[in-house]
Amino acid sequence: MNVFRSLKYRNFKLFFYGQSISLIGTWMQKTAVAWLVYRLTGSALLLGVVSFVSLIPSLILAPYAGSIVDRHNRYRILVITQVVSMLQAGALAFMLLFRFYNIPAIIGLSLLQGIVNAFDVTCRQSLMVDMVDDKNDLPNAIALNSTMTNLARIAGPAIAGIVLSVFGEDICFFGNFISYIPVLTCLFMMKLNTIVPVRSEKSIWAELQEGFRYVSGDPDLSSMILMLTASSLFVIPFNTLMPIFAKDIFNGDAKTFSWFESAAGLGSVISAVYLANLKTSKNLVKIMSTASLIFGVSVLMVAYAGKLPFALIFMVFTGIGMMAQTSAINTYIQTHAVPAMRARAISYYVMAYQGMIPVGSLMAGWLAGALGPRRAVCIEGIIGVLATALFVLYKRRQAASGNLPDKTVFGRLSR
Repeated sequence: MNVFRSLKYRNFKLFFYGQSISLIGTWMQKTAVAWLVYRLTGSALLLGVVSFVSLIPSLILAPYAGSIVDRHNRYRILVITQVVSMLQAGALAFMLLFRFYNIPAIIGLSLLQGIVNAFDVTCRQSLMVDMVDDKNDLPNAIALNSTMTNLARIAGPAIAGIVLSVFGEDICFFGNFISYIPVLTCLFMMKLNTIVPVRSEKSIWAELQEGFRYVSGDPDLSSMILMLTASSLFVIPFNTLMPIFAKDIFNGDAKTFSWFESAAGLGSVISAVYLANLKTSKNLVKIMSTASLIFGVSVLMVAYAGKLPFALIFMVFTGIGMMAQTSAINTYIQTHAVPAMRARAISYYVMAYQGMIPVGSLMAGWLAGALGPRRAVCIEGIIGVLATALFVLYKRRQAASGNLPDKTVFGRLSR
């Protein structure tokens, strides 16, 4: 089938299967941590804090991670990040096993995971091109990777909802710890012809500056990254408030919260399957613009949904919009960035995506405390619609003026 064509490559197949299991465990833990923190504290602000510390390292470290990945063996870096993530999951699991319900410790372990993720995500994304022999199948591999991530987003919270209600949070954490065994096994079975970069004579700081000049000097790349920044800062963090919607607004429990996560995951899978079936990457800008509009409008609908079924339906559409938006931007960057700058360009994607979400999560928590969760989510939806309108207006003016990016300065880097 056309949608699964990237799985014919052995390395990508191993990566896909290993990550599929690991990510289910990750989402189980993510769901359990959010529920545990809110159950123990009842604080919307602390929900934002936990999300903040788990993602803020990407804002600070992502460009540095991109330069490191461009300098070293990406495969080895990926193995190291997976091992450290496994140890972090194990520490959290044992802490909860002994009923050590310490919020500062949970925040500290979340911060450690955030630091690891700053390197792990940049490395995984830049390594994707080495797993697919035919580069024409790279967009399909990226879409399948997103499909895998969002299937885990459905299965993980769904399993977590059952486990939380029957066994408790600690089993979710042990599940995540064990899930790293398959991914490490698959990584060791891979046979990648990864070219080890020649040691650069430039300093890390010089390479950071070079990467920034490359991204900021390309109007297409920079506008996509700025759009993602706005979405990650003001719109995507609406999800931080879903435990409040599940518990307080709809009078639910942990299982109800898992429905919200799974509904968004279902929408993401629908969107990812559509993207995986695309035979060309020519319409990524249009797809991203349409998806951004769907995302903003559906967040608005979630804000004032009167009944739980309607809220879950609108959550499906938030998943469709958010997945198509972020995946289209990711694919655009990977297919348009010159090879020597790919990891650094991806690092700005990671910074704009994962790095801005924690800042937005704090803002969302503060807004929910000041104005109430419904009004907070409503404001985020409005900003999403306005940001889309501004992006479309900019692209139209760019097309009308014939303002095309000058990539000749970095043309030699692609050779």
